[in-house]
Amino acid sequence: MVSIDHVASKILTYMPYVLVLIDMRYEGVRCGKDGSVDNHMEMGKKLLAAGQLADALSHFHAAVDGDPKNYMAYYRRATVFLAMGKSKSALPDLSRVIELKPDFTSARLQRGNLLLKQGKLDEAESDFKKVTCVWDASSREMRAECYIQMGEMGKAVSDLKAASKLKNDNTQAFYKLSTIYYNLGDHEMSLNEIRECLKLDPDHKQCYSHYKQVKKLNKQIQSAEELIQEQRYEDAVGKYEAVMRTEPNVHQFTLLAKERICHALAKDQQASRAVPVCSEVLQSDPENVNVLKDRAEAYVQDEQYEEAIKDYETAGKYSENDHQIKEGLERAQRLLKQSQRRDYYKILGVKRTAKKKEIIKAYRKLAQQWHPDNFQDPQEKKKAEKKFIDIAQAKEVLTDPEMRNKFDQGEDPMDPESQQGHHHPFNGGFHGFQGFNPFGSGSFNFKFNFN
Repeated sequence: MVSIDHVASKILTYMPYVLVLIDMRYEGVRCGKDGSVDNHMEMGKKLLAAGQLADALSHFHAAVDGDPKNYMAYYRRATVFLAMGKSKSALPDLSRVIELKPDFTSARLQRGNLLLKQGKLDEAESDFKKVTCVWDASSREMRAECYIQMGEMGKAVSDLKAASKLKNDNTQAFYKLSTIYYNLGDHEMSLNEIRECLKLDPDHKQCYSHYKQVKKLNKQIQSAEELIQEQRYEDAVGKYEAVMRTEPNVHQFTLLAKERICHALAKDQQASRAVPVCSEVLQSDPENVNVLKDRAEAYVQDEQYEEAIKDYETAGKYSENDHQIKEGLERAQRLLKQSQRRDYYKILGVKRTAKKKEIIKAYRKLAQQWHPDNFQDPQEKKKAEKKFIDIAQAKEVLTDPEMRNKFDQGEDPMDPESQQGHHHPFNGGFHGFQGFNPFGSGSFNFKFNFN
């Protein structure tokens, strides 16, 4: 990005030539009330052209004193002040010129540049708006610089796009466009614009250096997204961590990387890692619907259903017609209700993400511990019988893919109220379990199955 100082110093370099043009434009105009003012103006002009700034300034002082309403005297004195690096002294003279002659475009443009340099962005914008011609590339570029300093990037982009078309080989406009998009986190648009610069000048140092950075970042992001599509979530996390190392100074890329890491971890059912990353993104971007949905899913995995409901409800405020939010919210509400009743995962002491092997291992351990044969006291035996049936039912549900899926959606496959018209072996109590009544009167004849 070109600095304001660079723009201002470049303009000052051409001041003598601008002055000559002005002289041609106002040839023959009487500048003062008498010949002495004209003489001072003429001498000041010659001394300025010769680079004798101090002597030129003396003559322009005299011209202003001789005719306080001579706008050209003020303008030329301001020109000398600018050439001497005394911009604060030049500003009042330029304002006086505009007061005396409001349509003096050169003075208004110069004042706009000084105001921009001093950080008076609103005043600078006002001057630029009054002098900017829709067909003039240079004034468009200067106004774009003002918009950049004001943080109005959309307006800056509009002016720079126009400037890139109005002026042939405008590599600087394409470079600025690319850097704006880059700082906004739009790596694809940044890459497109910097390529346009290199089409005009393949050896452009700024553009080529920036091109290498954007291309590297773009490739890393594309690779990470491909890994997510392939469900290689841990590899995708590593690739997005590389993105943050490649560009640690642009906040938007850090946010993008963390947003996608949050998504990958939620998809990989790594709730304990996903929630902190998602939360960090939401601190900077609290209305990010995608991150709200990913964190809600992670909360569900971690059995924090109330937190999941809050996130889904917040996301729904910003995206009312999102079916994924509606379904996720309903599911979280069912699971919350379910958790307040019987939870097969808790019965076996396994996580909701547990594999079948872990479930069977937990079942065997608990079934041996709570087998009714281990208890002699009638009350303890009765308690064990109930506990043992819960354990057996939990194993039955969680090792059957269809039943487990229903349970994960908030339905209880063993609840007759939610499974009307369906018969399950446990619905008849112990009489329905494998065709036996294992805890009936008489000798105990329960068949224990560890499969």
